[in-house]
Order: sequence, then structure tokens, then C-alpha cells
Amino acid sequence: MDLKIFDRMESQVRGYIRSFPVIFKQAKGSVLIDENNKEYIDFFSGAGTLNYGHNNPLLKQKLIEYLESDGVVHGLDMATTAKKYFLETFERVLLKPRNWRYSLQFTGPTGTNAVEAALKLARQVKGRANVVSFTHGFHGVSAGSLAATANAKFRGAAGFPLANTTFMPYDGYMGPDVNTMAYFERMLEDPSSGLDKPAAVIVETVQGEGGVNVAGRNWLKELERLCRRHDMLLIVDDIQVGCGRTGNFFSFDALGIRPDIITLSKSLSGFGLPMSLVLMKPELDIWKPGAHSGTFRGNNLAFVTAAQALDSYWTDDGFAAAIQRKERLVRDWLENIVHSYPQAGLSVRGRGLIQGLVLPTGGDAANRIARAAFEEGVVIETSGAQDEVLKVLPALTIEDDRLMRGLEIIERSLGRVLARTDASARVLKMGGKSR
Repeated sequence: MDLKIFDRMESQVRGYIRSFPVIFKQAKGSVLIDENNKEYIDFFSGAGTLNYGHNNPLLKQKLIEYLESDGVVHGLDMATTAKKYFLETFERVLLKPRNWRYSLQFTGPTGTNAVEAALKLARQVKGRANVVSFTHGFHGVSAGSLAATANAKFRGAAGFPLANTTFMPYDGYMGPDVNTMAYFERMLEDPSSGLDKPAAVIVETVQGEGGVNVAGRNWLKELERLCRRHDMLLIVDDIQVGCGRTGNFFSFDALGIRPDIITLSKSLSGFGLPMSLVLMKPELDIWKPGAHSGTFRGNNLAFVTAAQALDSYWTDDGFAAAIQRKERLVRDWLENIVHSYPQAGLSVRGRGLIQGLVLPTGGDAANRIARAAFEEGVVIETSGAQDEVLKVLPALTIEDDRLMRGLEIIERSLGRVLARTDASARVLKMGGKSR
């Protein structure tokens, strides 16, 4: 395929085109199609933006109807019929059944905009600058959210010191026998620990970019307890693992916690349209009118598809049950792969339909498996500090047979890569003996 125009005109910062070096022309459901009409099973879902698949017909029809009616497309934060219906639907489908009260703030179009607003608000409410984030956390790459992002590659691109954030060890970071919440609590209670009292703690219940690291229920409940005891706000970043990714709409639904602030984006619109949202407890809404602004904080097309997604998939428990059933299919398949290659040092972790096949660190095996799978027709990415995790992230609506075909390709690709690795190791070993 001719990618010369991208090489010639697009910045070197481009990333995913390097992993998937073809020109895609169409997409439907869980299938991407390139210019040569080759089909690819999508286990990437726009980095979690397409939970309901590409060009979902239920959402597309509503979008077409709205456009054909000359509905308002750009409205800043003015009142529109599209925003009104989204607010009504969000309240009816998500808030009232949970007996929750949150105020909604529409920020700029991407997830980092929501995180920026949440952090700014928390600092205003508490009158303190410091925020606690966690090892391997990812919250965005604009200045404020980047300060709360742990990955050195992203932090190094800032070009200036990133301040007012303290990192604590995530659940399991120091091994299964170390309670990292006890460490955090000791730091909070010791006036000579060097920890400036935080305004808030920001956490992902599952760290997607960080390597599909899963926080336990007890760890999260203990974190909430510390926040209440030490007058810190609890911010849950649900941008990648919310909107049904873990089996319930909110990733913390079944975990027994109630955040003060929630950030949503990615699959919130349901159709790949830019949309971000901050949910805050009403008493925290101390914003002055216009104090946090942005030209594209009112994407009416996204309101239309987001409301339709809620009505289509979240008015009963059926969709959540289907996600949980598919989770078992994926998890069982990946566990079988682990058992089939006992010498490879593999493991599996995840929740819902974000599952990670973890390979040993120090090599490039996960990336080589992803490349081999792409050659066979599966789009999948890696994550983790050393790209050691193959991240399975299919659409929540994927058909069972397509899901199984994608997993078969991943298993074949892994087998080929491991076989080549073993063969290379044998050659090196023989060469060493011959000398």
C-alpha cells in the first residue's frame, strides 16, 4: 500500500499507523477493511472508543436523522434539544437506578480535557495543589493530566518539570504480599514523610495503558476510606474502562465505592465521536460561570449517539450479562494458552472485555505477536511499561464466532513467535558450545 503521503506530510509523532501500516477504507461492527479489501478483526476498538463497534446501525440511524433535520451541530455550552435529551437519558438510565446525584460538566472533546477539569476543580475545592496518582497510571498527555501520568515516554515529551503530583504504588506493584495502601496511609499520617497533603487521589480501577493491572475490591475500598479520613477527594478515571468495558457501565459499579468525581470519555458517545464528561458531587460544583471553558465542549452529534447507546444497551441487565459471558470465553481461551506453553512464563489478568496476556519482560515478544496477528488479520495493541502485555480489547458487541476466530489467530501467532524464539535460542546455544 502506498503510505508515502503520510510519510511526507504527517508529523513523526504518528504512532498507530506504524503498528498497522495499511490504509483502512471501511469499518463495520468488529471488522476493518483496507484498500485491498482485506478484512481485519478489531481487537483494538479505537483504544477503547468503539465499545459498540464501528458504524453501529442503531446509533448511525439516529445520527443521520438528526443531521437531516438540521439539528444544531456546534453549540458551545448553550441549551440544545440534543443536550437536553442526553441529560434526561443519562439521569433516567444511569443516575436514578443507582440513587446517585451528580452534576455534569461537559469539557473539551478528549479524555485529557476531562481529567484537567477534574484536577483543577479538586484543587479549588480543597485549596491544596498536590494530587496523588499511581505507578503505571495513564491520565492523558496535556500538562495537568500528564503530571499524573507515570509513563516515562510521555513524561519525557513534556519539555518542562511536571509538578504537584505524588506517585504511590498501585495494587500489586510491590508484589502480592505487600499492602500498598498501608504504605500510603503511613505516608499520610507521618508529618515528616515529605508528602504534601493531597487535594485528591486519581485512580483507574483497571490500568489499561499501564498493562491491564487490576485493582482489587478491598484495595479500592481502603483507598476510599483513606480519602474520607484524610479529607481528599476520590477521582475515578473511567475513560478507558468505563462505558461497559468491565461488564457494568461504570467500572466500579460492583466494587462498593462511590467516587467524588468521575471522568468519562472514549466510548461515551458510542460512535467514536469526541465527547468528554466530568461527574461531580453537587456540593463540589464551585465553578464560576465560564471559569473552565472550551470551544468544543458541546458536541451535539455525540449527545445524540450517546443517548441512543444508553437507551439501546443499558436500560436492563441483558447487555451487561452478555459482556460477562464473553469475558468468560476470552478468559478461558487465554488461560488455555498459558497452560499450553508452560515454559513461556505467560499469565492473564483483566476484567470484563479488557484482558491482558502478559509475557515476560525484557523482550519484544508481545509486539512481535501483535505484528504476526496483524499479518493474519487481527488488529491488536500492546500495553505495559515495557509493552509486555498483549491487550485484548474487542467491541462489547462482537459476535461469538468472530471473537473466537480472533483468539485463534492470536494463539497461532503466539505459537509461531515462541517457536522462532526457541529456535533462535537453540542456535545461540549451539554457537556458544562450538566456541
